[in-house]
Amino acid sequence: MRASLKHKILEICDRKIAEKGTGVGVSFYAFFANRNDDPELLMEAAEWWIRTHRLDHFEKAEKIRTMVEEMDL
Repeated sequence: MRASLKHKILEICDRKIAEKGTGVGVSFYAFFANRNDDPELLMEAAEWWIRTHRLDHFEKAEKIRTMVEEMDL
């Protein structure tokens, strides 16, 4: 996962947790605008979320934050 995507995921998870609490869920779509302006980055996130980790569509933001934070780049 490229550093820019990792940073974006951490930023969004932090914001969602601050706004809605520790039980808030996210999908990988939460890290992108409603339009497909960066398909390569979207596919990278989808690959990590679906194929690599076989995560459900919605997961707790805290879980995703921890997983991404612990990754080596």
